[in-house]
Amino acid sequence: MMSKGKATRDQILRQATDLASVGGLEGLTIGALASHSGMSKSGLFAHFGSKEALQLAVLEAVRTEFIFEVVAPARKFTGRKRLEALSENWLAWASTNGYVGGCPFVAAAVEWDDREGPVRDAVQDALALWQSYLSRAAQQAIDAGEFRTDLDPAQFAFDAYAIELGFHNGHRLMGQTDAARWTRAAFVRLITDALAPH
Repeated sequence: MMSKGKATRDQILRQATDLASVGGLEGLTIGALASHSGMSKSGLFAHFGSKEALQLAVLEAVRTEFIFEVVAPARKFTGRKRLEALSENWLAWASTNGYVGGCPFVAAAVEWDDREGPVRDAVQDALALWQSYLSRAAQQAIDAGEFRTDLDPAQFAFDAYAIELGFHNGHRLMGQTDAARWTRAAFVRLITDALAPH
C-alpha cells in the first residue's frame, strides 16, 4: 500500500509536470507550484528542497511513466515487432498522456539544449536511452534476418525519433488532425526501407 507521503508527493509531481509541460522546467518554481497546488512553499521545500531537485524529480517521474507505458509492453517482442510496438506505444502515449502541454521531454529538450548542468544531463540521458531502445531493436531485426545487413541501427533510431518529433509538432503546434496517420505512414516507410531483400 502506498504511504500518504508518497501519494502526496506523486500528486504534487503530476501537477508540477503539467506546469513544466506548458511553461518549461525553468518556469517551474517552488512558488509557482505552491500557487498551483494550494500547498505552502515550506511544505514543498520539505518534499524537494530546491528548484533543481523539483525539476529532476519531475523528469524522473515522467521517465518512469514512459518506461511503464511505452517500453515495458514492447519487451515481449523482439526485432521488427518490438519496433512496431514501441512506435505505436509512443504514439498512444504522446497523444493521450494527459499532460497539459504534451510530452515534457520534448519541451525540455528545446529548453535545455544550450545549457549545462544536472537538468540538461537528465534530459539528454532520457532521450539517449530512448534512442538506444530503438537502435537495439533495429539491431535485433538485423540479427534475425528481418532487416538488411547494411542498415545502420543508430541511423534508424535517429530517423524514428525525427518522425516522433514531427508528430509532436504537427499534433501540438500545427493542430494537424492527420498527424497520427502521417506518423504511422512515415514509420511504415522507414520499416519497409529497412527490410532485408527476399
